[in-house]
Amino acid sequence: MAKKIYVGNLSFRTEEDALSAHFAQYGEVLSARIITDRESGRSRGFAFVEMADDGQASEAIEALNNQEFEGRNLNISEARPRRDDHYRRDY
Repeated sequence: MAKKIYVGNLSFRTEEDALSAHFAQYGEVLSARIITDRESGRSRGFAFVEMADDGQASEAIEALNNQEFEGRNLNISEARPRRDDHYRRDY
């Protein structure tokens, strides 16, 4: 089963291909998506990586958390489910 990983404290210059390759050393990466600002299109400094295997994803989290990548120490953890209620307003 696929597992989604949160990657924080990314360099603003990091590209999705480089991030994907960094995680691929631990297993199959299904996707790597850097979150960008809607207006400027610039990186917000975090991303989500989805890996095909839970075990490999857990191994990547443990191995890469707080390790340097492109000049920054990454904060890596299992992604939490998105809370849509934060954005919803009842008028």
